[in-house]
Parts: sequence; C-alpha cells; structure tokens
Amino acid sequence: MGKKVTVISTSLRHGSNSAVLADAFAMGASEAGNEVTLISLTGKDIHFCTGCLACQKTGKCVIHDDMNDMQEIVRTSDVLVFATPIYYYEMSGQMKTFLDRLNPLYIADCQFKDVYLLASAAEEDEYAMKRAKSGLEGWIECFPQSHFAGSVFAGGMTNPGMAKGSAAFEEARKAGMNV
Repeated sequence: MGKKVTVISTSLRHGSNSAVLADAFAMGASEAGNEVTLISLTGKDIHFCTGCLACQKTGKCVIHDDMNDMQEIVRTSDVLVFATPIYYYEMSGQMKTFLDRLNPLYIADCQFKDVYLLASAAEEDEYAMKRAKSGLEGWIECFPQSHFAGSVFAGGMTNPGMAKGSAAFEEARKAGMNV
C-alpha cells in the first residue's frame, strides 16, 4: 500500500487554478497507488483561532466547526499538499486560517513528513509565491518530523480553469506520482 496523501485546496473560487493543480496532484498520487484524500475548503465552516491555547493542554480545539475532523485527517497523513491562489504575493487568508487552526497538532503525534505547496497567480513570475512558501515553511518548522518537499507554480493564470492542461498541471500530476 502506498502513502496516505491529503491534498487541501484552499481556494473558494469555483474552478480555480489552484484547485486544478490540487486535482492534478491528487490524480498523480492516486495513479501511483497512494491513498488520496482531497479536501476543498469551499463551503467549510472554519472559524479563526482565538489564541486561547487550550489545545496545548488538551490536544483539542475549543471551537467546534469543520476543522475538528480535518485536523485528524491531517495528523494521520504521510504527505500534505496545500494548494492556494496567491493574493497580494501571499497565501490565501483561508489557507492561513487553516494552518492556524492546526495548532492542536503541535503537541500531537503527527505522521506527515513531506509537505508540498501548489500555487497559482495572475503574476507570471514564480517570485509571486515566495512569501506563501516562506509562510508554509514557518509552519513546517514547528513539526520536526516534517520538511518542505517541493512546490509547483502556475503563473499567468488570469481566468479560472486556465491551469488545466498547462505545463504546471502536468508538473503537479508528476509530483503527485512521485510522493
């Protein structure tokens, strides 16, 4: 049996380019025989972390929303993949909120080792994702067993769905095949 791969698509836009990359990565990982869970944040009820730090004592968040189930999926995954649109040269707000709400995992026994970033932007230069990558790397540093395993950037994506069939689409599919 392959690895347990969880792909989190953080865009709320229907047919978004980062969602297209998430689908491509998931497809490749599945084709390679891995167990793939694809989570879309569209329609999810996710509240902001309040910083109460109760989770650091109990291992559970005091906020009861859709994050509770997703935290457990993340904790038991071997590979995590975050797909985000780039807004103002940074990850989407919903991705940042998702990462913040994974705070209960800080004291948990997490399995994930490899963490990937998939990003799309209207900007053509890969530099556009530099801060998003840095932000994710900061989160990864809190989990000693894990490391940044790679990224795929789809630049020049000015309309939804443009990433389908692009070089970045194929790169994301191949990255999924090689987890």
